[in-house]
Amino acid sequence: MFRNRADRTAKTEDVAATARFSRKSLPFKIVSGVAGMALVGGAAYGVTNWVVGLAAGSSGEAQSATVSNLTITAVASPSATNLLFPGGTGDVVATITNPNAFPVTVTGVNLPANTTYASGYTTSALSTAQTGCSSTTSDVLWNFATGTSGSAHTLATPLTVAANGTLTVTLTSDASMTTSAPAACEATYLSMPPLTGVAATGGAATATVSPATDTWTS
Repeated sequence: MFRNRADRTAKTEDVAATARFSRKSLPFKIVSGVAGMALVGGAAYGVTNWVVGLAAGSSGEAQSATVSNLTITAVASPSATNLLFPGGTGDVVATITNPNAFPVTVTGVNLPANTTYASGYTTSALSTAQTGCSSTTSDVLWNFATGTSGSAHTLATPLTVAANGTLTVTLTSDASMTTSAPAACEATYLSMPPLTGVAATGGAATATVSPATDTWTS
């Protein structure tokens, strides 16, 4: 009897001791877990005293774009406001196409000689020639062209064509018809003689809104 009671008492004391140890160890486990997380976080994001520099000659590679020529073509829209007549001037409508990966700003044009004339056509499609109004007889030329091919003429306002874009422009009164123009050139659509060049530069710039209006005056 005495022995059994002692065994029960010993067992009770063991259970109580285990419970006390468990209650005491719980805060220790929580603190240890937080500390472990802090150590992990410190290893991942912490700044140490080991300063790392940059080796001499460290660099990267870039590449510049290629340059392609502009294209200027005759178009019918918007239609010319000022129409040609013998001894007068008229509008020229054209589209500038920029195939480059950067904007291009046009500041001037180079004209063929004043003996190079436009060709006449029956419709705005410029597909059927107008009889009697050819590049040898029309007497229609670029205004201010001189006796020398390639004369330079500055635009009143620079024209900027967007990268890989187009710009339609009306060149006000930049075509001229002499008083010797034949009657066959009445009510005719005219394809102006090719320009010999442009003054243009490529680089960052705000594109001109299309359609635009411009001119050269000398």
